[in-house]
Amino acid sequence: MEMHRHIYDDLLAWKESADRKPLILLGARQVGKTYILKKFGEKEYRNMVYINCHHNPFAESLFERDFDIQRIISSISIYYKTTITPGETLLVFDEIQEVPNGVTSLKYFCEDARDIHVAVAGSLLGITLRHNESYPVGKVNTLRMYPMTFSEFMLASGEEPLLQAIERGDWPLLEGFIPHLTDLLRQYYFVGGMPEVVVCYLTTKDVYKTRAIQQEIIDSYMNDMSKHTATEAQRIHAVWRSVPSQLAKENKKFVYKNIAPGARAREYGMAIQWLVDAGLIYKVERTASPARPLKFYADSSAFKIYMNDCGLLAAMSETEPREMLLGDNLFREFKGAFTENYVLQQLVPQRDLSVYYFSKEKSTQEIDFLVQTPRRIIPVEVKAEENVKSKSLSFFINADHKQLLLLGVRCSMKSYTDQGWMENIPLFAVESFFSRQAHT
Repeated sequence: MEMHRHIYDDLLAWKESADRKPLILLGARQVGKTYILKKFGEKEYRNMVYINCHHNPFAESLFERDFDIQRIISSISIYYKTTITPGETLLVFDEIQEVPNGVTSLKYFCEDARDIHVAVAGSLLGITLRHNESYPVGKVNTLRMYPMTFSEFMLASGEEPLLQAIERGDWPLLEGFIPHLTDLLRQYYFVGGMPEVVVCYLTTKDVYKTRAIQQEIIDSYMNDMSKHTATEAQRIHAVWRSVPSQLAKENKKFVYKNIAPGARAREYGMAIQWLVDAGLIYKVERTASPARPLKFYADSSAFKIYMNDCGLLAAMSETEPREMLLGDNLFREFKGAFTENYVLQQLVPQRDLSVYYFSKEKSTQEIDFLVQTPRRIIPVEVKAEENVKSKSLSFFINADHKQLLLLGVRCSMKSYTDQGWMENIPLFAVESFFSRQAHT
């Protein structure tokens, strides 16, 4: 089953770039890095040399002696019985972090063989935190890959014409497809965006096989966590397991006591950061003001955390498949936890967007997300159903920060409406709306 990933366009731009450097494709495990590089190499080059570095003695031997790039290229050509031609061959190193000096070698590919197209894939932590090895700063291009977004899930589901209507904002036409779009959204909440999970669900429609693959991915993540010292692994596991309960609260600010009685920031700060660096959770910090740049007003001690994938959140929370795919309360369950996680999952892959949240001191007022685009700050309220009220958002925009002339967004199950001070964006159109904001 072929899947379109938006990052493919970025790979094409990299190939055609005049100042192209070796490419590092970063991302959490299981997000589809290997698949997209192989597809790119097969479609866009005359030939591709794919080297999986995991438990590969030949790959390990390449960088043992020195960084003589001509020797390395000749060795690869002989071993794989192929010719590596500048501009016509894509050289792919997968799981590059498994090979000592593999990441460092990219500096020499950049300096001594810039005309050779080299792309490597690996886990976020494995590449950026390689022990006793320097990261080739300034000598590589980097791209980040995430789980599939809702639009990518729609494409995999054969819904391209409907997606095109969403992207051009054809609201009158879409009105007739609301039940179908709601069903697609329900499926995405359950399946999520891990490619292997998506393929299983779309080809078999077997919800239990789908959930089993999700559990395998969670188990593989847990195995990665266990590679640390016993104490640190225990803390990482504890934070990871607490994510569903953190999101189930009305106020989703991260609370350490939800991990364990008496838990403190100084004990669990490193564990949280490990999960962020591994791409397994997203951390959204509080900001004290909606003024640009939001980072100036960020409070790193107050934050919310979300799963990298709504499907894994469903599996972690042990939500029954029938409740998600057939029940009437999906979009209300867990106080909107799935919906808020879903919205953030569509925002994170958008370049040129920064995401925070706002809460007022000594007040219950909170804005779910503040999104900084190249042109403006957008206060975002997430509602999990059609019955919506926007008192907090209205007061925030029209009273507390009236002088900033902010225009808000409410993401909900309601149809598109423009109230002047606020637009209601249907949940199925969140990604396309913010994509336009990021690029205009």
